[in-house]
Amino acid sequence: MTDIAEAVVEVLTGPAAEAVPVIAARIPPGPAAELGRIGAPPDAARSVAGFRGAVVARGQVRGGVATPAESPVLGALGAVGPLLAERLLGALELTVSALDMAGVPDWRPYLVQPPTGRVAFVHAAADSQAVNAATLLERLRPGTADLVASLTRQLASHPLVVPLLAVPPDVTDEASIAAAHGRAHLALAVAAASAVIGQRPLPGLVDSPAAAVVGVAIGTAVLTLRRAPMPAGYATALLEKARREYRLPRSASGPVPVAGHRFALVEGEVPGAADFSANGLAAVVPGGVVIRAGTAEGSVRVLLRVFEQPPPLDVRAWDEVVEVSWRAAAGLASVTGPDAPGGWRLRRATPPWPGDYRLRVHARGRDDADEDEGYELAVWPAPAAPESVYKRTDQLGYRLRGEAVPSGSESPERAYRWVRRSALSMAATVTVVTGTTAEDGLRAFGADPAQPESLRRITDDVTARMSVDPWVAVLEAGTAVLAVEYNGFQGTDEAVLRRASAGGRAASMFWNVNAMTRLSFAEGGQVLASFEPPEDINAGPAVGAALDGLDFDDYRNKEGKGLAAVERFTGRGITAQDLDQIQTADIAFRIMPRP
Repeated sequence: MTDIAEAVVEVLTGPAAEAVPVIAARIPPGPAAELGRIGAPPDAARSVAGFRGAVVARGQVRGGVATPAESPVLGALGAVGPLLAERLLGALELTVSALDMAGVPDWRPYLVQPPTGRVAFVHAAADSQAVNAATLLERLRPGTADLVASLTRQLASHPLVVPLLAVPPDVTDEASIAAAHGRAHLALAVAAASAVIGQRPLPGLVDSPAAAVVGVAIGTAVLTLRRAPMPAGYATALLEKARREYRLPRSASGPVPVAGHRFALVEGEVPGAADFSANGLAAVVPGGVVIRAGTAEGSVRVLLRVFEQPPPLDVRAWDEVVEVSWRAAAGLASVTGPDAPGGWRLRRATPPWPGDYRLRVHARGRDDADEDEGYELAVWPAPAAPESVYKRTDQLGYRLRGEAVPSGSESPERAYRWVRRSALSMAATVTVVTGTTAEDGLRAFGADPAQPESLRRITDDVTARMSVDPWVAVLEAGTAVLAVEYNGFQGTDEAVLRRASAGGRAASMFWNVNAMTRLSFAEGGQVLASFEPPEDINAGPAVGAALDGLDFDDYRNKEGKGLAAVERFTGRGITAQDLDQIQTADIAFRIMPRP
């Protein structure tokens, strides 16, 4: 920044000190508070003002305005957006026009030589008049914005001005402190901008001196407020506001960065180390809890829920569930990674009071990069108590606890994870039939083996017509026939199952995008069971053996569990290689309605 001679600053200090209260009185409290929160921690400012208060986070000047690269003042002006700039211009325009900054020196020695020749200037209609005027002035009189910022900085440290920037002690609520803070710094910047810009003729293209003054002043105030400490009482007022407005129950979700297999719910920084040997999932640390992720580096999805009382326990959709106690020193803990915060809704999210809390950590997908890893954190106030482990099934947990991984701990449905990444992921029916041929299997479905078509052409045809006309592709696989319906469901029809199983067994699994499923078993021309899991059935030992150990109460990967049951019942499942072979052959058959 430009260093202005002390004698020059001294001449302007008196007029500036007289002007600041006059200007400040014209600044509305809402815009003033938005500016005043710029120096607050981003999460705190957002929690009280939403995105309206996150001036510091906005981008550069919008639209077609060309911001001079050398002007941080204009970059800061662009960051506030046109609505705030226009509101401030409307509030201050008449006051600025009437200001008389007596004794203004000749600023030409401090300015860059203006451009010569023709000047072209383009702006968008959505831009503020203050933005346009300030940008055009900087183009035509380079260095003006930097000079205003320098003068404001030097005036701010003068003994006559320092008291004008302080928030009065009787101002105690968060909004009023933020408004007083923003109002004082903007008023000083307006006084400085008036001294530099408003006391001499401007280039003809700048048709509103007041707009140029206000625009440069806003950018200067933003730069100043980014560096200025918040008033002494602001942190207390912010906490009091958070406590008044905090309501339960509440929930928030978002991505959370993971580093070194760790993320945390903590009030401060994530500790560099944590011991997970007790329960394999969560370690209590000062001010919160660190969670051991399966992912080493990256991000995971986290849902945080805060309650007044312990929520109902439901472990069905989770691999590990652990509950621990932790003590909050102040409250407003955040879900965060070691090196970066989580999604903004997860910051400063727990109750804003110190005390003892209970945290129930739910985890799934830690063992396998192919599975969606996710977490739910449930928090409620409760006296300290021993930890509780409600579910412990993933292999990572066993290893972290120093326990042997039980044999057979890998679930049968894991073999069908590939389905989620295949052409069958959204909806399909897979039927496996024994004791038959491909031709007889097609006839059981109502298709004519003598009329093959291109699988791709059928797919394109039904898609183009938005049709639900059924069709099927088959593959002879040793002693079984695989029948695959892309987005079809004829394999769930009891008549089809009776015909298909006439010489042996038939079983099918159907699923669709609406999470509907149907699992069916038939033998010797009789349907033994056809139901939507987890419906309770009693269909005899053969079906019971096929379902044994498959946890359909856990709604995850129900299609994989159903396909595992089909494989157990028929002795043959479908593989990714089978589906590749079907698609490579490019042969399918339309299913015709029976007379």
